[in-house]
Amino acid sequence: MDRLALPPKPKGAWKAPVIALVIVAITVVMCLPGIGIGVDLGAITRNWQNGADKIVKLLVPDWSFFPRTIPPLIETLQMAVIASVLGAAVALPVSFWAARNTNPTTAARMVVRGVLNVVRAVPDLLYAAILVAMVGVGALPGILALLLFNIGIVVKLVSEAIDTNDTGPLEAGRAVGATQTQINRTLALPDAWPAFANQALYAFELNVRASTVLGLVGAGGLGLLVDAVRTFYRYDQLSLIILEILIVVIVIDIVSDAIRRRLV
Repeated sequence: MDRLALPPKPKGAWKAPVIALVIVAITVVMCLPGIGIGVDLGAITRNWQNGADKIVKLLVPDWSFFPRTIPPLIETLQMAVIASVLGAAVALPVSFWAARNTNPTTAARMVVRGVLNVVRAVPDLLYAAILVAMVGVGALPGILALLLFNIGIVVKLVSEAIDTNDTGPLEAGRAVGATQTQINRTLALPDAWPAFANQALYAFELNVRASTVLGLVGAGGLGLLVDAVRTFYRYDQLSLIILEILIVVIVIDIVSDAIRRRLV
């Protein structure tokens, strides 16, 4: 019996291995001392015990510290919820202004995108530090910093999703004489709604984590408590706070996943 002829290999089969080798080579060069950032793997060998001691301390949470963490934890969740709701309310219309399919005016679209690029370029921790100096220590600067963070992230992702949607219904709306606002509200919004809901939920998950970090500069929430216990090297109390954040993030992820399944 004649053997079956093997199909010829694709002409571009060599490209993937070559690209992988180039990426690995570039990464190695960037790690070399004198050329790149100078990664010193020997430092890990010499100093691993310092980090190991702290990890051991983190494995023994101080459960008696739990009552003191409840008010900051509630404040962190409140900050995340308020910033998520306000950020979503602002991000939805701005997403239509930043998308090519829903804002055909190039100049206006570029202005919106330019402003959003500036908003995303500034770290949320810097926003929080500036706002703490302006309005004082507390939850308000944290909420405002998260609000700016949400707008920059959600608008970026939702506007890109809008640009990938089918433009046929939008062109049909223009053909019958509908205004751009009418087209966006009746045709573009239903298609963009699942992507917007997904990104808004994702931003809420990020807000819970970010609000903890923002507290390190005085922006309220658990971050203030984290900074206090870290200053006194109370790793057992810090471990309890990390465990609480982990549980909250897992619960939010489960609830968000259930909501996404109903929306998609």
